[in-house]
Amino acid sequence: MKLTIGHLYPDLLNLYGDRGNIQCFRKRLEWRGMEAEILPILSGDAIDFSKLDIILLGGGSDREQELVCEYLKSIKQDFKNYVEQDGVVLAVCGGYQLLGKYYKTDKKVIEGLSILDITTEWEPERLIRNIVLNSPLFDTPVVGFENHGGRTYIGSHTPFGKVFYGLGNTGKSGYEGVVYKNVIGTYLHGPLLPKNPQVCDYLLERALKRKYGQDVTLEPLKDKLEHLANGYIAGRYSDKKYILKETIKRYT
Repeated sequence: MKLTIGHLYPDLLNLYGDRGNIQCFRKRLEWRGMEAEILPILSGDAIDFSKLDIILLGGGSDREQELVCEYLKSIKQDFKNYVEQDGVVLAVCGGYQLLGKYYKTDKKVIEGLSILDITTEWEPERLIRNIVLNSPLFDTPVVGFENHGGRTYIGSHTPFGKVFYGLGNTGKSGYEGVVYKNVIGTYLHGPLLPKNPQVCDYLLERALKRKYGQDVTLEPLKDKLEHLANGYIAGRYSDKKYILKETIKRYT
């Protein structure tokens, strides 16, 4: 089996190690004897969405987002069709914001793809810290690092998770990110996927099912170190130290 992973605009959108998410996709497929084809799609390149099984849209500064916006306009409908046809997308920070209707900075409004019914507005105080989420999609915490000036309002969309520690979409809502069909939008850097192999496998399995049929399942990997690291981070910011204790018990 083979998945083709499109990395959109890595020449402009690659803050805080987002490229590491691509490597995590690739390695977790290879460890299972599957093939990963990585397609870096640079600004100005043509995009054939029919060839892509997963898309990563990473983070960038306001200036870089504005530049990317011009390229996104030409692929707006094709990208939307890909999402509506259950295409798998991981959008981080700036990429997350660009999936919405607009990002209003202190100087102008950056038009988004309008794939999601969300909006983002800039505020002068940046939301910066480690973050821990409880997501209904997973039985283990989701951890990462957030650093964003935008406040994203997701309306009636389903959040990625409830903030256990950190600030999240607006700093006040108590929720972080968004889930829509096979799309995850999030502010979690770090990069996200190496810290959270459960999220990586969630996206990989959905891409495999879309391509090869619903009977496809991923064999579990021996993720002892990954889960111990995840449990340590989650336990560090929790009064309930059993998170780390139970993780250690599972893998020792």
